[in-house]
Amino acid sequence: MKLRILVVDDEPEAVELVEFNLKQAGYAVSTAADGAEALKKARTQTPDLIVLDVMLPELDGFEICKTLRLDAATAKVPIIMLTAKAAEIDRVLGLELGADDYLTKPFSPRELMLRVKKILARSQHQEEPKEQIRFGELLIDLPRHCASWKGREIELTATEFKLLTILAQRSGRVQSRDQLLRDVWEYDSLIDTRTVDTHMRRLREKIGAAANHLETVRGVGYRFVE
Repeated sequence: MKLRILVVDDEPEAVELVEFNLKQAGYAVSTAADGAEALKKARTQTPDLIVLDVMLPELDGFEICKTLRLDAATAKVPIIMLTAKAAEIDRVLGLELGADDYLTKPFSPRELMLRVKKILARSQHQEEPKEQIRFGELLIDLPRHCASWKGREIELTATEFKLLTILAQRSGRVQSRDQLLRDVWEYDSLIDTRTVDTHMRRLREKIGAAANHLETVRGVGYRFVE
């Protein structure tokens, strides 16, 4: 069965370009031209990934992303945001609201396909070892692809879960931002390292008291501590 991707953009030419490349890559594609339609299709179709434009009529991409992350049915669906705004604050805002990645328009279809493939591979978690990692009240269940604190499940996106898992598996060892970009996002260091910082901030907020395990090493990166 083909993986389904929802493409949300109000520009017909952009939708046509993305849809064509996704179908060529073997994905099933749904489209939406505004925020209301996007939310409806995201909830009824439960796509495997959403490619979401920021500038939309009625409801912009930031609001859509925020709404999807607050809904248990769509909270874990990976989101790639497309934005014509190149300012760092706009890219960071998208990541703060729960997007897994972003691309600035105009973008390369080849790069978009690469990012889609990598994010879907993370969300399908095909290569995870069959085991659990426990540190006190924090449990990371790799087979079930979930984490819990004192028995209460923590809602994490696929990217956030992989980030937490890699840090926990390397407990005590400092991981640089560049290293995390390569191992979690599978990108080289040309990508903005604020991506790592933004996801770490969201991860800490979500895991609450368990955030004590995540230590910032100034000027270097992050470390998981017992």
